[in-house]
Amino acid sequence: MISLIKNSSYGGTIAILVASVLWGTTGTAAAFAPTLGPLAIGAVAMGGGGFLQALVASRAIRENRQFIRENLSILLLGIVAVGIYPLAFYSSMHYAGITIGTVVSIGTAPLIAAILERFFDRKALSTIWFLSFVCGVLGVSMLSMGESHAVQESTNQWNKFFGVFLGLVAATTYSLYSWAAKRLIDRGVASKAAMGMIMGGGAVILLPTLLVTGGGLLQSSTNLLVAGYMMLIPMFLGYLLFGFGLKTVNASKATTLTLFEPLVAAVFAIVLVGEHVSWVGWIGMFLIFICILILSKTKNA
Repeated sequence: MISLIKNSSYGGTIAILVASVLWGTTGTAAAFAPTLGPLAIGAVAMGGGGFLQALVASRAIRENRQFIRENLSILLLGIVAVGIYPLAFYSSMHYAGITIGTVVSIGTAPLIAAILERFFDRKALSTIWFLSFVCGVLGVSMLSMGESHAVQESTNQWNKFFGVFLGLVAATTYSLYSWAAKRLIDRGVASKAAMGMIMGGGAVILLPTLLVTGGGLLQSSTNLLVAGYMMLIPMFLGYLLFGFGLKTVNASKATTLTLFEPLVAAVFAIVLVGEHVSWVGWIGMFLIFICILILSKTKNA
């Protein structure tokens, strides 16, 4: 059993699904720190988590420095993508609303990752992946529509268009750093070193933004606890698992598996925050579950 987890795509699938569960707790955790702005949460969580990843992976980074030097352009692409992603993701939800921001940012990422693999890695797209992708995106869309979030009626049409644009930026950067990490791993870089360098480099971009956005961080002990939790558990531990999963799972399948995250987030919101989900949302949850079930039964294609 241990050998199966370590050496097969099933172990990678499990690792990515567990990472998605951890990422799915971020929305509920953030609800306990309402005075922290979304940009500050994104910067402190991903920036702090990335710094810890680089720290823990320092030995692996030194051991893999030759491979890293040979693939510097891919590494820099991943670093810039990590630096942009959380700022674009949270801003997308601010301008376009949570529903549209979530669907565009998370729902289109697997397709972009698949396009990257098709053109740069010459990997064909399987029919099974496409069916699971359609099922998953439809599920995320229905779940987002079915959740009882406050609709931002005050946002004008241009704000929504800008939010959709930022959502596409978030989806693209998420796909790019996932693809870059996988590319480094496939070229001989240890997964720990690849994720440590990409996430640590992103932290160099993200953490300085707290000078502008992080004013509420020290306002209460609750804010610090929430920030600490999001740094250590979803971002640090979550991305360690994601990097482990990328050893045996390609980027398009990995980003499709992370469609599990909105489902987990919805369950936590229902149980802990008291949100309500309509029948449309429950159908969406079922479709996401079917998407994950299909992918978990197949190897990379």
